[in-house]
Amino acid sequence: MYALFKRHLTLQSVLLGGLLLLLLGLSGCNYQSKKRSHTLKIYNWADYIDESLIPEFEQWYKEQTGEEVHVVMQLFDINEMALAKIERGKEDFDLVCPSDYIIERMLKKDLLLPIDTSFGTTPNYLHNISPYIVQTFDDLSTPTHRMSDYAVGYMWGTLGILYNPKFVTRDEALSWSTLWNPKFKGKIFMKDAIRDVYSLTMIEYYAPQIARGEISLVDAMNDESDEAIAIAEQRLKAVKKNVAGWESDFGKELMCREAAYMNVNWSGDAVWAIEEAAQVGITLDYTVPVEGSNVWFDGWVIPKYAKNRRAASYFINFMCRPESAIRNMDEIGYVSVIATPEVLESRIDSTLEAYIDLSYFFGKRADSVQVDPIQYPDRTEIERCAIMHDFEEKTPQLVAVWSRVKGDNLHIGWLILIGTTFGSLLLGHLIRRTRKKRRMERFWQRQAFTPEEEE
Repeated sequence: MYALFKRHLTLQSVLLGGLLLLLLGLSGCNYQSKKRSHTLKIYNWADYIDESLIPEFEQWYKEQTGEEVHVVMQLFDINEMALAKIERGKEDFDLVCPSDYIIERMLKKDLLLPIDTSFGTTPNYLHNISPYIVQTFDDLSTPTHRMSDYAVGYMWGTLGILYNPKFVTRDEALSWSTLWNPKFKGKIFMKDAIRDVYSLTMIEYYAPQIARGEISLVDAMNDESDEAIAIAEQRLKAVKKNVAGWESDFGKELMCREAAYMNVNWSGDAVWAIEEAAQVGITLDYTVPVEGSNVWFDGWVIPKYAKNRRAASYFINFMCRPESAIRNMDEIGYVSVIATPEVLESRIDSTLEAYIDLSYFFGKRADSVQVDPIQYPDRTEIERCAIMHDFEEKTPQLVAVWSRVKGDNLHIGWLILIGTTFGSLLLGHLIRRTRKKRRMERFWQRQAFTPEEEE
Protein backbone atom coordinates (compact mmCIF):
# COMPACT_ATOMS: atom_id res chain seq x y z
CA MET A 1 0.00 0.00 0.00
CA TYR A 2 2.83 2.36 0.94
CA ALA A 3 4.62 1.43 -2.28
CA LEU A 4 1.45 2.18 -4.26
CA PHE A 5 1.05 5.52 -2.45
CA LYS A 6 4.74 6.32 -3.05
CA ARG A 7 4.45 5.46 -6.74
CA HIS A 8 1.31 7.61 -7.03
CA LEU A 9 3.03 10.50 -5.22
CA THR A 10 6.06 10.20 -7.48
CA LEU A 11 3.88 10.18 -10.58
CA GLN A 12 1.96 13.16 -9.27
CA SER A 13 5.21 14.99 -8.57
CA VAL A 14 6.47 14.26 -12.06
CA LEU A 15 3.21 15.49 -13.59
CA LEU A 16 3.18 18.62 -11.43
CA GLY A 17 6.86 19.25 -12.16
CA GLY A 18 6.30 18.77 -15.86
CA LEU A 19 3.34 21.11 -15.79
CA LEU A 20 5.39 23.69 -13.90
CA LEU A 21 8.24 23.42 -16.41
CA LEU A 22 5.77 23.71 -19.27
CA LEU A 23 4.24 26.83 -17.76
CA LEU A 24 7.68 28.31 -17.15
CA GLY A 25 8.69 27.40 -20.69
CA LEU A 26 5.56 29.01 -22.13
CA SER A 27 6.18 32.04 -19.96
CA GLY A 28 9.79 32.17 -21.16
CA CYS A 29 8.72 31.75 -24.77
CA ASN A 30 6.17 34.50 -24.33
CA TYR A 31 8.83 36.73 -22.78
CA GLN A 32 11.29 35.95 -25.56
CA SER A 33 8.61 36.50 -28.17
CA LYS A 34 7.67 39.82 -26.59
CA LYS A 35 11.32 40.80 -26.36
CA ARG A 36 11.97 39.72 -29.98
CA SER A 37 9.05 41.78 -31.26
CA HIS A 38 10.86 44.87 -30.01
CA THR A 39 14.25 43.90 -31.48
CA LEU A 40 15.49 44.72 -34.96
CA LYS A 41 18.27 42.35 -36.06
CA ILE A 42 20.41 43.77 -38.86
CA TYR A 43 23.13 41.97 -40.84
CA ASN A 44 25.46 44.55 -42.39
CA TRP A 45 28.97 45.12 -43.68
CA ALA A 46 31.60 46.27 -41.19
CA ASP A 47 32.21 50.04 -40.96
CA TYR A 48 29.19 50.69 -43.16
CA ILE A 49 27.03 53.05 -41.13
CA ASP A 50 27.35 56.10 -38.90
CA GLU A 51 26.73 54.32 -35.60
CA SER A 52 25.27 57.45 -33.98
CA LEU A 53 22.26 56.99 -36.28
CA ILE A 54 21.28 53.77 -34.49
CA PRO A 55 20.03 55.28 -31.19
CA GLU A 56 18.48 58.11 -33.17
CA PHE A 57 16.50 55.61 -35.21
CA GLU A 58 15.29 53.89 -32.05
CA GLN A 59 14.00 57.21 -30.72
CA TRP A 60 12.54 58.19 -34.11
CA TYR A 61 10.77 54.83 -34.44
CA LYS A 62 9.11 55.30 -31.05
CA GLU A 63 8.00 58.79 -32.04
CA GLN A 64 6.55 57.52 -35.30
CA THR A 65 4.90 54.32 -34.08
CA GLY A 66 4.67 54.56 -30.30
CA GLU A 67 6.61 51.29 -30.04
CA GLU A 68 9.99 50.52 -28.50
CA VAL A 69 12.69 48.94 -30.66
CA HIS A 70 16.27 47.91 -29.95
CA VAL A 71 18.70 47.47 -32.85
CA VAL A 72 21.13 44.54 -32.80
CA MET A 73 23.80 44.72 -35.51
CA GLN A 74 25.83 41.73 -36.73
CA LEU A 75 28.59 42.09 -39.32
CA PHE A 76 29.88 40.23 -42.38
CA ASP A 77 32.69 40.92 -44.85
CA ILE A 78 31.97 38.55 -47.75
CA ASN A 79 28.72 38.47 -49.75
CA GLU A 80 28.69 34.72 -50.15
CA MET A 81 29.06 34.24 -46.39
CA ALA A 82 26.02 36.43 -45.78
CA LEU A 83 24.01 34.54 -48.38
CA ALA A 84 24.89 31.19 -46.83
CA LYS A 85 23.51 32.33 -43.46
CA ILE A 86 20.31 33.59 -45.05
CA GLU A 87 19.84 30.35 -46.97
CA ARG A 88 20.30 28.23 -43.84
CA GLY A 89 17.79 30.38 -41.98
CA LYS A 90 19.31 29.69 -38.57
CA GLU A 91 19.70 33.40 -37.86
CA ASP A 92 16.42 35.31 -37.80
CA PHE A 93 17.71 38.57 -39.31
CA ASP A 94 15.12 41.22 -40.05
CA LEU A 95 17.27 43.22 -42.44
CA VAL A 96 20.33 42.43 -44.57
CA CYS A 97 22.53 44.63 -46.81
CA PRO A 98 24.06 42.44 -49.58
CA SER A 99 25.28 43.43 -53.05
CA ASP A 100 23.39 43.47 -56.34
CA TYR A 101 24.09 39.98 -57.69
CA ILE A 102 23.44 38.40 -54.27
CA ILE A 103 20.11 40.22 -54.04
CA GLU A 104 19.35 38.90 -57.53
CA ARG A 105 20.01 35.34 -56.32
CA MET A 106 17.91 35.85 -53.18
CA LEU A 107 15.03 37.04 -55.33
CA LYS A 108 15.33 34.06 -57.66
CA LYS A 109 15.34 31.70 -54.68
CA ASP A 110 12.28 33.38 -53.16
CA LEU A 111 14.15 34.31 -49.97
CA LEU A 112 12.77 37.84 -49.61
CA LEU A 113 9.70 39.69 -48.44
CA PRO A 114 8.48 42.81 -50.26
CA ILE A 115 9.29 46.11 -48.56
CA ASP A 116 6.31 47.39 -46.58
CA THR A 117 5.81 51.08 -47.45
CA SER A 118 2.70 51.58 -45.29
CA PHE A 119 4.25 54.23 -43.08
CA GLY A 120 1.00 55.89 -41.98
CA THR A 121 1.60 59.59 -41.27
CA THR A 122 5.39 59.13 -41.56
CA PRO A 123 6.76 60.54 -44.85
CA ASN A 124 7.90 57.99 -47.41
CA TYR A 125 11.57 58.86 -47.96
CA LEU A 126 12.11 56.04 -50.46
CA HIS A 127 11.15 58.55 -53.17
CA ASN A 128 14.50 60.26 -52.49
CA ILE A 129 16.38 57.45 -54.24
CA SER A 130 17.89 58.33 -57.63
CA PRO A 131 15.81 56.99 -60.57
CA TYR A 132 19.12 55.72 -61.97
CA ILE A 133 19.47 53.41 -58.97
CA VAL A 134 15.86 52.22 -59.10
CA GLN A 135 16.16 51.42 -62.82
CA THR A 136 19.46 49.59 -62.31
CA PHE A 137 17.90 47.50 -59.54
CA ASP A 138 14.93 46.71 -61.76
CA ASP A 139 17.31 45.43 -64.45
CA LEU A 140 17.91 42.54 -62.01
CA SER A 141 14.20 41.68 -61.76
CA THR A 142 12.87 38.19 -62.39
CA PRO A 143 9.88 37.45 -64.66
CA THR A 144 7.62 37.31 -61.60
CA HIS A 145 9.25 39.73 -59.13
CA ARG A 146 10.24 43.37 -59.63
CA MET A 147 13.48 44.02 -57.79
CA SER A 148 12.53 47.48 -56.50
CA ASP A 149 9.59 45.93 -54.61
CA TYR A 150 12.00 43.73 -52.64
CA ALA A 151 15.21 45.77 -52.38
CA VAL A 152 16.02 49.40 -51.60
CA GLY A 153 19.42 50.81 -52.50
CA TYR A 154 21.84 51.93 -49.79
CA MET A 155 25.32 52.66 -51.19
CA TRP A 156 26.88 52.35 -54.65
CA GLY A 157 30.17 52.87 -56.45
CA THR A 158 32.72 51.44 -58.83
CA LEU A 159 35.50 48.88 -58.74
CA GLY A 160 38.91 50.24 -59.64
CA ILE A 161 42.58 50.49 -58.71
CA LEU A 162 43.75 52.33 -55.60
CA TYR A 163 47.42 53.11 -56.24
CA ASN A 164 50.47 54.95 -54.93
CA PRO A 165 51.76 57.43 -57.57
CA LYS A 166 55.25 57.10 -56.11
CA PHE A 167 55.45 53.60 -57.58
CA VAL A 168 52.69 53.45 -60.23
CA THR A 169 52.00 55.98 -62.98
CA ARG A 170 48.43 57.06 -63.70
CA ASP A 171 48.64 55.55 -67.20
CA GLU A 172 49.59 52.22 -65.63
CA ALA A 173 46.71 52.46 -63.15
CA LEU A 174 44.27 53.14 -65.99
CA SER A 175 44.54 49.59 -67.31
CA TRP A 176 43.64 46.26 -65.69
CA SER A 177 46.54 44.70 -67.60
CA THR A 178 48.94 46.42 -65.18
CA LEU A 179 47.94 43.92 -62.52
CA TRP A 180 49.72 41.24 -64.57
CA ASN A 181 52.90 43.30 -65.06
CA PRO A 182 55.91 41.39 -63.52
CA LYS A 183 57.23 44.79 -62.42
CA PHE A 184 54.71 44.66 -59.54
CA LYS A 185 55.53 41.22 -58.18
CA GLY A 186 54.30 40.94 -54.59
CA LYS A 187 53.07 44.55 -54.58
CA ILE A 188 49.31 44.20 -55.12
CA PHE A 189 46.47 43.60 -52.70
CA MET A 190 43.60 41.79 -54.39
CA LYS A 191 40.02 41.86 -53.15
CA ASP A 192 38.84 38.57 -51.65
CA ALA A 193 35.63 38.91 -53.65
CA ILE A 194 35.01 36.19 -56.21
CA ARG A 195 32.62 37.95 -58.56
CA ASP A 196 34.40 41.31 -58.59
CA VAL A 197 37.79 39.80 -59.41
CA TYR A 198 36.29 37.41 -61.96
CA SER A 199 34.60 40.36 -63.69
CA LEU A 200 37.77 42.45 -63.98
CA THR A 201 39.67 39.40 -65.21
CA MET A 202 37.20 38.78 -68.02
CA ILE A 203 37.17 42.49 -68.92
CA GLU A 204 40.98 42.39 -69.17
CA TYR A 205 40.87 39.24 -71.29
CA TYR A 206 38.11 40.47 -73.63
CA ALA A 207 39.45 44.06 -73.84
CA PRO A 208 40.41 43.89 -77.57
CA GLN A 209 37.01 42.41 -78.53
CA ILE A 210 35.19 44.98 -76.37
CA ALA A 211 37.11 47.81 -78.07
CA ARG A 212 36.19 46.44 -81.52
CA GLY A 213 32.54 46.10 -80.56
CA GLU A 214 32.58 42.30 -80.97
CA ILE A 215 31.29 41.72 -77.44
CA SER A 216 29.57 44.05 -74.99
CA LEU A 217 31.11 44.89 -71.63
CA VAL A 218 28.18 43.38 -69.73
CA ASP A 219 28.41 40.12 -71.69
CA ALA A 220 32.18 39.94 -71.23
CA MET A 221 32.18 40.40 -67.45
CA ASN A 222 29.22 38.04 -67.00
CA ASP A 223 30.43 35.27 -69.32
CA GLU A 224 29.78 32.10 -67.32
CA SER A 225 30.65 29.55 -69.99
CA ASP A 226 32.97 26.70 -69.07
CA GLU A 227 35.53 28.13 -71.48
CA ALA A 228 35.40 31.57 -69.82
CA ILE A 229 35.75 30.10 -66.32
CA ALA A 230 38.77 28.08 -67.44
CA ILE A 231 40.35 31.20 -68.97
CA ALA A 232 39.68 33.15 -65.77
CA GLU A 233 41.39 30.47 -63.69
CA GLN A 234 44.42 30.56 -65.97
CA ARG A 235 44.62 34.36 -65.89
CA LEU A 236 44.17 34.52 -62.10
CA LYS A 237 46.89 31.96 -61.52
CA ALA A 238 49.13 34.13 -63.69
CA VAL A 239 48.42 37.25 -61.61
CA LYS A 240 49.03 35.35 -58.39
CA LYS A 241 52.77 36.13 -58.39
CA ASN A 242 51.98 39.81 -58.04
CA VAL A 243 49.48 39.36 -55.21
CA ALA A 244 50.77 40.25 -51.74
CA GLY A 245 47.49 39.26 -50.12
CA TRP A 246 43.81 38.51 -50.70
CA GLU A 247 41.90 40.91 -48.49
CA SER A 248 38.33 41.85 -47.70
CA ASP A 249 39.03 44.98 -45.65
CA PHE A 250 42.63 45.44 -44.44
CA GLY A 251 44.10 46.45 -47.81
CA LYS A 252 43.01 50.07 -47.57
CA GLU A 253 44.74 50.52 -44.22
CA LEU A 254 47.97 48.86 -45.34
CA MET A 255 48.01 51.03 -48.47
CA CYS A 256 48.21 53.96 -46.04
CA ARG A 257 51.49 52.44 -44.83
CA GLU A 258 52.88 51.77 -48.31
CA ALA A 259 52.74 48.01 -47.71
CA ALA A 260 51.79 47.61 -51.38
CA TYR A 261 51.70 49.70 -54.55
CA MET A 262 48.19 48.87 -55.73
CA ASN A 263 44.94 47.62 -54.26
CA VAL A 264 41.97 46.43 -56.32
CA ASN A 265 39.30 48.20 -54.34
CA TRP A 266 35.85 49.70 -54.22
CA SER A 267 35.54 53.46 -54.68
CA GLY A 268 34.23 54.09 -51.14
CA ASP A 269 37.22 52.40 -49.54
CA ALA A 270 39.46 54.30 -51.94
CA VAL A 271 38.04 57.64 -50.73
CA TRP A 272 38.62 56.55 -47.14
CA ALA A 273 42.20 55.46 -47.84
CA ILE A 274 43.11 58.60 -49.81
CA GLU A 275 41.89 60.85 -46.99
CA GLU A 276 43.58 58.87 -44.22
CA ALA A 277 46.86 58.40 -46.08
CA ALA A 278 47.07 62.18 -46.54
CA GLN A 279 47.00 62.56 -42.76
CA VAL A 280 50.28 60.64 -42.50
CA GLY A 281 51.92 62.27 -45.52
CA ILE A 282 51.23 59.56 -48.10
CA THR A 283 49.60 60.25 -51.48
CA LEU A 284 47.17 57.74 -52.97
CA ASP A 285 44.86 57.96 -55.99
CA TYR A 286 42.14 55.89 -57.66
CA THR A 287 41.15 55.08 -61.24
CA VAL A 288 38.48 53.14 -63.09
CA PRO A 289 40.44 51.40 -65.88
CA VAL A 290 39.63 52.48 -69.42
CA GLU A 291 38.70 48.94 -70.51
CA GLY A 292 35.63 49.21 -68.24
CA SER A 293 34.59 47.96 -64.84
CA ASN A 294 31.61 47.01 -62.76
CA VAL A 295 29.37 49.50 -61.06
CA TRP A 296 28.03 47.91 -57.89
CA PHE A 297 25.08 48.53 -55.59
CA ASP A 298 24.37 47.41 -52.04
CA GLY A 299 20.79 47.38 -50.86
CA TRP A 300 18.49 46.61 -47.97
CA VAL A 301 16.39 43.43 -48.15
CA ILE A 302 14.07 41.71 -45.68
CA PRO A 303 14.54 37.91 -45.42
CA LYS A 304 11.44 35.77 -45.65
CA TYR A 305 11.77 34.59 -42.03
CA ALA A 306 12.14 38.13 -40.57
CA LYS A 307 10.47 38.55 -37.20
CA ASN A 308 10.17 42.34 -37.27
CA ARG A 309 9.23 43.34 -40.81
CA ARG A 310 7.64 46.62 -39.73
CA ALA A 311 10.72 47.93 -37.91
CA ALA A 312 12.89 46.75 -40.82
CA SER A 313 10.84 48.76 -43.31
CA TYR A 314 10.91 51.83 -41.06
CA PHE A 315 14.70 51.51 -40.72
CA ILE A 316 15.06 51.52 -44.51
CA ASN A 317 12.84 54.58 -44.67
CA PHE A 318 14.92 56.30 -41.97
CA MET A 319 18.14 55.64 -43.94
CA CYS A 320 16.60 57.30 -47.00
CA ARG A 321 16.26 60.66 -45.26
CA PRO A 322 18.72 63.19 -46.73
CA GLU A 323 20.26 63.93 -43.32
CA SER A 324 20.88 60.21 -42.71
CA ALA A 325 22.45 59.84 -46.15
CA ILE A 326 24.77 62.82 -45.67
CA ARG A 327 25.98 61.66 -42.26
CA ASN A 328 26.59 58.14 -43.53
CA MET A 329 28.63 59.46 -46.44
CA ASP A 330 30.67 61.72 -44.16
CA GLU A 331 31.41 58.79 -41.87
CA ILE A 332 32.19 55.89 -44.20
CA GLY A 333 33.28 57.48 -47.50
CA TYR A 334 30.82 55.56 -49.65
CA VAL A 335 28.13 57.21 -51.77
CA SER A 336 24.45 57.07 -50.87
CA VAL A 337 21.75 56.31 -53.43
CA ILE A 338 19.81 59.37 -52.20
CA ALA A 339 19.60 62.11 -54.85
CA THR A 340 17.98 65.12 -53.18
CA PRO A 341 19.21 68.73 -53.57
CA GLU A 342 20.46 68.62 -49.97
CA VAL A 343 22.71 65.67 -50.73
CA LEU A 344 24.09 67.27 -53.88
CA GLU A 345 24.73 70.54 -52.07
CA SER A 346 26.62 68.72 -49.30
CA ARG A 347 28.99 67.22 -51.89
CA ILE A 348 29.83 70.42 -53.78
CA ASP A 349 33.48 71.41 -53.39
CA SER A 350 34.35 74.69 -55.14
CA THR A 351 38.09 74.00 -54.69
CA LEU A 352 37.95 71.21 -57.25
CA GLU A 353 38.97 72.08 -60.81
CA ALA A 354 36.98 69.41 -62.60
CA TYR A 355 33.28 69.75 -63.41
CA ILE A 356 31.39 66.45 -63.41
CA ASP A 357 28.25 65.51 -65.34
CA LEU A 358 25.96 63.89 -62.76
CA SER A 359 22.71 64.50 -64.61
CA TYR A 360 22.22 60.74 -64.87
CA PHE A 361 22.01 60.61 -61.05
CA PHE A 362 20.68 63.96 -59.77
CA GLY A 363 18.88 65.22 -62.88
CA LYS A 364 19.52 68.13 -65.25
CA ARG A 365 20.54 70.50 -62.45
CA ALA A 366 23.73 68.45 -62.01
CA ASP A 367 25.08 68.38 -65.57
CA SER A 368 28.21 70.31 -64.51
CA VAL A 369 29.08 70.28 -60.83
CA GLN A 370 32.24 70.34 -58.72
CA VAL A 371 32.24 67.11 -56.74
CA ASP A 372 34.72 64.35 -55.92
CA PRO A 373 34.96 62.29 -59.16
CA ILE A 374 35.89 59.17 -57.19
CA GLN A 375 32.69 59.30 -55.17
CA TYR A 376 30.51 60.35 -58.10
CA PRO A 377 31.80 59.11 -61.48
CA ASP A 378 31.23 61.33 -64.50
CA ARG A 379 28.62 60.16 -66.99
CA THR A 380 31.37 59.13 -69.44
CA GLU A 381 32.90 56.89 -66.78
CA ILE A 382 29.58 55.31 -65.85
CA GLU A 383 28.94 54.56 -69.51
CA ARG A 384 31.94 52.22 -69.52
CA CYS A 385 30.72 50.32 -66.47
CA ALA A 386 28.17 47.52 -66.15
CA ILE A 387 26.49 45.59 -63.37
CA MET A 388 27.38 42.02 -62.33
CA HIS A 389 24.78 39.27 -62.51
CA ASP A 390 24.27 36.12 -60.48
CA PHE A 391 25.96 33.00 -61.88
CA GLU A 392 23.26 30.72 -60.43
CA GLU A 393 24.24 27.05 -60.87
CA LYS A 394 27.77 27.98 -62.01
CA THR A 395 28.57 29.52 -58.61
CA PRO A 396 30.01 26.31 -57.04
CA GLN A 397 32.29 25.95 -60.07
CA LEU A 398 33.48 29.52 -59.62
CA VAL A 399 34.04 29.01 -55.89
CA ALA A 400 36.18 25.94 -56.65
CA VAL A 401 38.28 28.00 -59.06
CA TRP A 402 38.73 30.71 -56.44
CA SER A 403 39.90 28.16 -53.89
CA ARG A 404 42.44 26.70 -56.31
CA VAL A 405 43.69 30.12 -57.35
CA LYS A 406 44.34 31.42 -53.84
CA GLY A 407 45.79 28.08 -52.77
CA ASP A 408 49.27 28.19 -51.26
CA ASN A 409 49.68 31.95 -50.97
CA LEU A 410 46.45 32.44 -49.08
CA HIS A 411 48.53 32.96 -45.94
CA ILE A 412 50.67 35.80 -47.27
CA GLY A 413 48.11 38.51 -46.57
CA TRP A 414 47.80 37.30 -43.00
CA LEU A 415 51.58 37.38 -42.53
CA ILE A 416 51.64 40.96 -43.77
CA LEU A 417 48.75 41.83 -41.51
CA ILE A 418 50.36 40.28 -38.43
CA GLY A 419 53.71 41.87 -39.23
CA THR A 420 52.15 45.33 -39.35
CA THR A 421 49.73 45.03 -36.44
CA PHE A 422 51.48 47.56 -34.23
CA GLY A 423 51.74 50.11 -37.01
CA SER A 424 48.12 49.57 -37.99
CA LEU A 425 46.97 50.11 -34.41
CA LEU A 426 48.89 53.38 -34.27
CA LEU A 427 47.56 54.39 -37.66
CA GLY A 428 44.04 53.45 -36.59
CA HIS A 429 44.33 55.70 -33.55
CA LEU A 430 45.38 58.64 -35.74
CA ILE A 431 42.63 57.84 -38.23
CA ARG A 432 39.91 57.80 -35.59
CA ARG A 433 41.06 61.18 -34.28
CA THR A 434 41.23 62.82 -37.70
CA ARG A 435 37.91 61.31 -38.84
CA LYS A 436 36.16 62.68 -35.76
CA LYS A 437 37.72 66.08 -36.33
CA ARG A 438 36.64 66.13 -40.00
CA ARG A 439 33.09 65.03 -39.12
CA MET A 440 32.81 68.03 -36.81
CA GLU A 441 34.27 70.35 -39.45
CA ARG A 442 31.74 69.12 -42.00
CA PHE A 443 28.95 69.60 -39.48
CA TRP A 444 29.85 73.24 -38.84
CA GLN A 445 30.30 73.86 -42.56
CA ARG A 446 26.67 72.86 -43.08
CA GLN A 447 25.50 75.27 -40.39
CA ALA A 448 24.95 79.00 -40.83
CA PHE A 449 27.63 79.73 -38.23
CA THR A 450 31.00 78.52 -37.00
CA PRO A 451 31.72 77.38 -33.40
CA GLU A 452 33.49 80.71 -32.77
CA GLU A 453 30.54 82.74 -34.09
CA GLU A 454 28.16 80.80 -31.89
CA GLU A 455 30.17 81.74 -28.84
